[in-house]
Amino acid sequence: MSPMSTPTVIETADRTAAEGSPSRPTGGPVGLLAAQVGAELRQMVRVPEYLVGIVGVPVILYAMFGLSNAGQRLPGGTDVGAMLVASFSAYAVVSLAIFTFGVDVAAERGRGWLRRLRCTPMPMWAYFAAKIAAALLLTVLIYVLVWALAIGAAGVPFEVGPAVRTLGALLVGTVAFAPMGFGLAFLARPKAAAAIGNLLFLPLSFVSGFFTSLSSLPQILRDVAPYLPTYHFGLLVWGGVAPAGDVQRFNGIDPGPAAPQLVWLAATFLLFGALAAWGYARDARRERE
Repeated sequence: MSPMSTPTVIETADRTAAEGSPSRPTGGPVGLLAAQVGAELRQMVRVPEYLVGIVGVPVILYAMFGLSNAGQRLPGGTDVGAMLVASFSAYAVVSLAIFTFGVDVAAERGRGWLRRLRCTPMPMWAYFAAKIAAALLLTVLIYVLVWALAIGAAGVPFEVGPAVRTLGALLVGTVAFAPMGFGLAFLARPKAAAAIGNLLFLPLSFVSGFFTSLSSLPQILRDVAPYLPTYHFGLLVWGGVAPAGDVQRFNGIDPGPAAPQLVWLAATFLLFGALAAWGYARDARRERE
C-alpha cells in the first residue's frame, strides 16, 4: 500500500542554471521560492507513476474500503464515508512525509544533487521550503479527489465547515511531519531509505487507526498508540469532521480537546527538525572534509 518512490527528474535547464550559468531575476525570496516550487511540480508531472503512487493510492484505497461503508450514520449524524475521507487523507499526509520528504530527498542526496546545490548561490532553505510547499499542494489535491469520489460515487454529504477544518488539520500535519522525512533522508543511507521508510510507514498508519478502528487492535498496540505523533494527528483530523462522540464511536477513542494534539504535532516538528538539521550539517561537513 505504500506509494511508489521514483527518482526525481531534474530538468536540464534547471540543472544548468543551478550550476552557475546566468539566470533571470527571481523577484526576491518569494519569486525564488515560486520558481523552485514550479520546478518541483514539473519534476512530478514528468514522472506520471510518481503522481499515481502519491495521489492515486489514497483514492484507490477509498474506492476499495470507503465506498462500501459510506451511508452509515454515527449517533451524532456524521456519515462514516466522511470519516474515511479523513482517514485516507491522513494516511496520504504521512505517506508524503516519509516518501516525498524522506525517500526522494535521500535519492537526490545519493546522486550528489544536494552537493551541487550547496555550490550554487541558491539558499538551501528554498529547496526545503519548496518541497513542503509542493507537498501542501498535493495534500489539497488528494483531499479534493477523495472527497469528489465520496460525493460522486456514494453521495456522502459534504459540509463546508467540517471539510475546511479537516483540511486545515491535514495541512498542519503536512508541515509537522516534513522534518520526519527530512530526518530519514539525512540520517539513513540513501539506498536504505526506501526500506526504512516502509518499515516506518505501515506500522504508523495501522497503529494510528487510519485503516482500522483503534478499538479493534490488540491491547499492546492500543497501549503504544498514544505515544505516536500520528495517533494524535489522526484524532485532530477526525475531530475536524465530526463531534467527539462520533469520533469515539468510530474509533473507540475520546479525542479530547485539540490543544494537546497540536502540542504533539509542534513537538514532532521541533524534535525531528533538530534531527534533520543535525543530519544535514553532518552531511555537509563530510563533503568538506
